[in-house]
Amino acid sequence: MLDRIEEIRTEAAGAIETAPDTAELEELRVHYLGRKAELTTILRGIAGLPAEERGQVGAGANKARQELESLLEERAGALDASELESRLATDRIDVTLPGAPARPVGHTHLITRTTRLIEDTMVGLGYRVMEGPEVEHDYYNFTALNHPPGHPARMLQDTFYMQSDPEVLLRTHTSPVQVRSMEAQPPPIFMIAPGKVYRRDSDATHSPMFHQVEGLAIGEGITLADLQGTLDELLRAIFGGNREARMRPHFFPFTEPSVEFDVSCFQCEGTGELPGGERCNLCKGIGWIEVGGAGMVDPNVLGFVEAGGYDSERVQGFAFGMGVERIAMLRHGVPDLRRFFDNDVRILEQFS
Repeated sequence: MLDRIEEIRTEAAGAIETAPDTAELEELRVHYLGRKAELTTILRGIAGLPAEERGQVGAGANKARQELESLLEERAGALDASELESRLATDRIDVTLPGAPARPVGHTHLITRTTRLIEDTMVGLGYRVMEGPEVEHDYYNFTALNHPPGHPARMLQDTFYMQSDPEVLLRTHTSPVQVRSMEAQPPPIFMIAPGKVYRRDSDATHSPMFHQVEGLAIGEGITLADLQGTLDELLRAIFGGNREARMRPHFFPFTEPSVEFDVSCFQCEGTGELPGGERCNLCKGIGWIEVGGAGMVDPNVLGFVEAGGYDSERVQGFAFGMGVERIAMLRHGVPDLRRFFDNDVRILEQFS
């Protein structure tokens, strides 16, 4: 019996050392150490042997089993390492390739695209793009724009103040950039100020945070007719080459005279009627769509920057402003301003 155990150990050891892969090694384990293996049968039958043989046969069989288990473990480790190296060499993938299916390429947000369109148009007219802080001082946001403390127009732009300093707030418009720009350079000045602004509004056409673009032109001999021509060019670039701009009297604290400006309706071509004779739903049959506010800069505003060369007896100019979301809503037929900020891909993917 001991001779047979040694034969099994020698045969199994040789087969294990030459096993070419882990699959064959597993077959050898089952063959020599499995439930039906000869060595396992010998161990199970020790109780039936004569008493004088049990000790020697049991010790020899257990020693052979332990040796084979050790050889199997060592060979498995070697084969695993070898097979891993082989897979790494042959199964390389390019992780920089797109997934399957490939995700669609992203694109610029509609608000950013609309802002850039306005910027490009105004730069083409000779204006500079200027920026300023979104956290602003009361002086620049209100006082220097002819909104003295207690002025009722401040209530129309109720906003968010800092608890730590009641003189610091989130700007309600980008007009403070106009004052800061005039402080930084003498006239003439032609600039626009795009950016985020903040007011306590939230509904289908208002948001607590939204975007504005405001323009300023100051120099000698600038008139309301120059404002009309500038708006004509800007609105044609935005809404189409056949558009007209009109101005209506209005009130703003920082301009005098002040106007609101409209663009001729691009859906009904300014007629107020659709081809079927129905009233135009976009302009409500008026033929004009309100776009923003404008006017000649109030001399009081120039008084705050008079030291920089802005003498209201020598120079004058105009300012205008519009909401970027409103322009985008009109151009693309978006019914609710809040859709721009929901990050709903069903909305965003429509404007790729």
